[in-house]
Amino acid sequence: MPLYKTIKVTKNTTVFIWKIEETIDELSKGIILSESSQNRINSMKSELHQKGFMSIRQLLALNNYKDTDLIYDEFGKPHLIDGKSISITHSFTFTAIIISDNKTVGIDIEKQRDKILKIAHKFTPIKEYKTIANHDALIGKLTIVWGAKESLYKIYGKKKLRFLQHIYIYDFLFDDAKTTGEIRYDGNIEKYNVFFLEFEGFTCVYAMN
Repeated sequence: MPLYKTIKVTKNTTVFIWKIEETIDELSKGIILSESSQNRINSMKSELHQKGFMSIRQLLALNNYKDTDLIYDEFGKPHLIDGKSISITHSFTFTAIIISDNKTVGIDIEKQRDKILKIAHKFTPIKEYKTIANHDALIGKLTIVWGAKESLYKIYGKKKLRFLQHIYIYDFLFDDAKTTGEIRYDGNIEKYNVFFLEFEGFTCVYAMN
């Protein structure tokens, strides 16, 4: 059972990262899906997406949750039935969840790819990063910024936010492994702590209020 990494962020907040190495049958062992979840996985054409879905259920099971303990609101944001905050992410062969008793949380995993250079102007003022000459460092930094904005978007949990206009990430050094983010929307500014790590060509970013 490849629980890849567990990160105790605070006393009441933990990140669980899974590396997908099993077959779909192995990932399905011990998991009972609700009818809606079964229909959802049946509709997935990609086996990797199916594996991602089931590995999330394995992560839930590690925390003594059943599939039916995970519910989604009208905006598609996940919630746990006991009131704890949860966020979920999946990218290729990695999935992760973050669970907190007392914080509102968001998480994102991204594969580090050149593709991010083509879309960077859509989510951040790219001129802020023109001073980064190293190609890999630029991709790494932009991937962290994207993951941070995605995490804050998940925390907000509604569809109105725009990454470029409403979510701001303060500059950071790689060695810091953390930064600060803000949601600036409708005349309000909300600050969040943002943390990040890199592994095997992937970036994981998670945030909390």
